[in-house]
Amino acid sequence: MNIKKMTNTIKETKFNLPGQTRFYKGKVRDVYTINNETLVMVASDRISAFDHVLPEGIPYKGQVLSQIAAKFLDATSDIVPNWMEATPDPSVTIGKMCIPFKVEMVIRGYLTGHAWREYKSGKREICGVEMPDGMIENEKFLTPILTPTTKEDIGHDEDISREDIISQGIVSEKDYIRLEKYTRELFQRGTEIAAKKGLILVDTKYEFGKDKENVITLIDEIHTPDSSRYFYSEGYNNIIARGESPKQLSKEFVRQWLIENNFQGKEGQKIPQMSIEYCKSVSDRYIELFEYITGDKFVKEDVNDVVNRVEKNIIDYLKS
Repeated sequence: MNIKKMTNTIKETKFNLPGQTRFYKGKVRDVYTINNETLVMVASDRISAFDHVLPEGIPYKGQVLSQIAAKFLDATSDIVPNWMEATPDPSVTIGKMCIPFKVEMVIRGYLTGHAWREYKSGKREICGVEMPDGMIENEKFLTPILTPTTKEDIGHDEDISREDIISQGIVSEKDYIRLEKYTRELFQRGTEIAAKKGLILVDTKYEFGKDKENVITLIDEIHTPDSSRYFYSEGYNNIIARGESPKQLSKEFVRQWLIENNFQGKEGQKIPQMSIEYCKSVSDRYIELFEYITGDKFVKEDVNDVVNRVEKNIIDYLKS
């Protein structure tokens, strides 16, 4: 595997697929629209942090994210319909196109991350939700709290309250009530699955849209280390009682490495160089995450010519 040249990673795709009508490049995903009704989502090996895409790809990262998401979409399809129809390649999901709601449904079971930073600054309300006095970092909320954000095409997503979402007409009250219900049920299911693996699902986000039949549909990925935070459950109570941070299963370790190397996405800061060894270590961590979260052994696909492999598998599926 030639990591030095990173030819074994999907850093970008430039496919010309049968029936292709649109292409969108996100931070991590390349999304192709087919005949204005089907989406082909390629999970690249790009990695982002602090709203910046880092310069090197991470071997197998796209496969990890795609396969975790597929597993959890299957495991929650009885709660809410989802967009996924097929996975013709380990790094690809194909499904129905939906019109997305312009909000991300963030749900937090524990006081950590952004919520803790707000709390530590003295705030006791986030997204219109009150947080009780006297909590410590990483402590469990009595009931998970919903802290939605706007979903911006350009710029940063911003915290927003339930009341503002409805009053501004971003989502109708009827639909928003359904989004809240689905979010809590999905989080409960994810919590139960994680507990069986010795993990705590700390917080996560869900995205929803409506399909052509006007049915609310779960879209994008769920319960992956890019969209969710997990703690190991063993020793959790003792660790936070000592004022220490529980070991996480998320890409937080990448953010910490960047901070240690003086990068937080601020103006004038330079992204640190990612060595071959570092990229390999990140790949190993993502594989570790996969195996803990799913309980399955990770099977590395042939990545000697990974971009052509992906393209061939997509085209074979579309032609069939």
